[in-house]
Amino acid sequence: MSLAQDKAICDEIVAAGEPWMGSVEKGQILRIVDLKGNQAVDTLFFNLHDTEERYSAVDTIRAQRRIYLGTGTQLRSNLGGTMLTITEDTCGRHDTLGGACSAESNTVRYAQEKRHMHSCRDNFLLALAAYDQKLAKRDLPPNINFFMNVPVTPKGGLEFADGISAPGRYVQMRADMDVLVLISNCPQLNNPCNAYNPIPIQLMIWEAG
Repeated sequence: MSLAQDKAICDEIVAAGEPWMGSVEKGQILRIVDLKGNQAVDTLFFNLHDTEERYSAVDTIRAQRRIYLGTGTQLRSNLGGTMLTITEDTCGRHDTLGGACSAESNTVRYAQEKRHMHSCRDNFLLALAAYDQKLAKRDLPPNINFFMNVPVTPKGGLEFADGISAPGRYVQMRADMDVLVLISNCPQLNNPCNAYNPIPIQLMIWEAG
């Protein structure tokens, strides 16, 4: 589906390593663009009217019977509802197992001195607090990592590998309910999910139809 950029009702650049939070109404189209390639975009979705309903990796994987997300994937909630459907994907690999980087994971995976480094979990918490101070750590389920390449090893482990995205590639979704979108444009410097060089991304939203 060809969508003209000048018709978008939202066209924003999210700076490298920063959070973004906003709403997408039922029927609207959300596009996330990897501007320079190999950026990881950690993303969560909530029901705009009831944040107790939120994206569920388990329900999404079970419904589609595969662990990677792509064109046609229905992003399911913890209540079994379809939150969004991926309608276009020019990357071909999106992870829903690897989770978000945090102070704790940076320490465990890399080194004690990495603990202070900015992380996606920090971004999520800062954005949630700014939106509604009733939302906190308990409201962070396992997230999607758009454009991130996390192969599963023969023994069932996970590896953080070089990305397969490229400049200008995008993932596009149709909202199947009114959703609240929470993004951390990953600041990670310790693994190749963003080629060790966090970059900006572009977000665009179009009206239904």
